[in-house]
Amino acid sequence: MINVLIVEDDPMVARFNQRYLEEIDGFHLIGISNSIEDAMEKINELKVDLILLDVYLPGKQTGMDLLEQIRMEQRKMDVILITAASEVENIQRALRMGVVDYLIKPFEFERFKKALTSYRESNHILQKHSTIEQGELDLLLLRDVQETREKMSLPKGLARSTLASIYQELVSFEEESFSTDDIAEVTSISRVSIRKYLRFLKEIGVVDETLVYGIGRPVYQYSLKKMNIPRIESYL
Repeated sequence: MINVLIVEDDPMVARFNQRYLEEIDGFHLIGISNSIEDAMEKINELKVDLILLDVYLPGKQTGMDLLEQIRMEQRKMDVILITAASEVENIQRALRMGVVDYLIKPFEFERFKKALTSYRESNHILQKHSTIEQGELDLLLLRDVQETREKMSLPKGLARSTLASIYQELVSFEEESFSTDDIAEVTSISRVSIRKYLRFLKEIGVVDETLVYGIGRPVYQYSLKKMNIPRIESYL
């Protein structure tokens, strides 16, 4: 579970954020603070993974000051700003200090949900792996760009129809590993072409690749990463 601290001085807005958060799986609210001082106490006492932070708070300090302090102290926690502050200067400052999203009040639940689910997916992938490939990283960093397109462009030389045929066979293997030859046996696609498509699927994080040594020449074995299957849909 991702531990969340809400920092918001308006009790009604804090309750709305709490209700919204409770609608999304994978998150646990560990506290609500209405001031910078109280927020810092909770940050020091609790294990906070994510802060939903307002900019305008009572006192001389603002949410931006809290964000700056967190970064200066190199705290291992992420921040999503949820605020009425729409000034470009504030937005630029927040982005430079590494906020993972910026929601301007008022906003719809769907926008809130998108921010949290995107963070949850990115956090899951980054926590699970010690290294990450460029294709998979692009899917995290360029998610918003990708979601604005109906279809993603395939690399030169690859066709949607062929990718769809290979994908249809891949899902039948489920937990089993498979090779280029296994796919070739059940399709009319050449082994050379299949290797190109499997390399592409590896780049976007849909399959894992392992070189297996046995009798004769080494063989590449592949396994399907079920949690990343939705990534292929925008290419089909």
